[in-house]
Amino acid sequence: MSPFTGSAQRTAQWRHLRVDEEDGVTTVTLARPAKLNALTFEAYADLRDLLAELSHRHRTRALVLAGEGRGFCSGGDVDEIIGATLGMDTARLLDFNRMTGQVVRALREAPFPVVAAVHGVAAGAGAVLALAADFRVADATARFAFLFTKVGLSGGDMGAAYLLPRVVGLGHATRILMLGEPVRAAEAERIGLLSQLVEEGDTVRAAHGLARRLADGPALAHAQTKALLTAELDLPLSGAVELDAATQALLMHGEDYREFHAAFTEKRPPDWQGR
Repeated sequence: MSPFTGSAQRTAQWRHLRVDEEDGVTTVTLARPAKLNALTFEAYADLRDLLAELSHRHRTRALVLAGEGRGFCSGGDVDEIIGATLGMDTARLLDFNRMTGQVVRALREAPFPVVAAVHGVAAGAGAVLALAADFRVADATARFAFLFTKVGLSGGDMGAAYLLPRVVGLGHATRILMLGEPVRAAEAERIGLLSQLVEEGDTVRAAHGLARRLADGPALAHAQTKALLTAELDLPLSGAVELDAATQALLMHGEDYREFHAAFTEKRPPDWQGR
């Protein structure tokens, strides 16, 4: 994502999310615990715009996405979104669905790794937000439910039919998206949906530990690795190895590559600059 911005100023306060920044790690918390962090139109828009701002500012080196209270995110608010969409015309519905997809694209295209800290329910759009993260850290209370067919819609919502087969394979993805049945933490770990299964109540701490490890590492190398993982999903091998070669040639001109050699020679840990 381009670092160049126009006249718009940095947003000082986000009304529909809680955002905390500490030494390169940004924590974004969905904060409607009474509604199991159900998403509203405004929350989707805030997520879309926040991710764009963070990507432009180049201060975030890793991001933790978490939910306050008893669960991660129960999906779109039944009254505020599902009820409202019943009265929308096709053009308005297309605008809304494109916006939800823009959030997923922003998560996948952000130039920093995203760690989802999942406890309790991650349902509907909440499951897709976790899926779109680079890492999913969860405890035994976590359950992922791609509920879209349960409400009469396609299971391929917000890019789920693209992303999920690439994470767990086509067979598991077909069952999960078609039937809409919950995937509990033990099964999620078995089929590769989880990056790390931790003790109950430990998801945010473990996610922050992972995010800190990433933020303290070579940020530019992480960003390019993430970009290649996404870009090469649909490339033939010849295109992928050429893209890898071009990327490595650029990074070999970077300060971090030179710093590794200096640190190795001097027998000390590298001081990564993310450049």
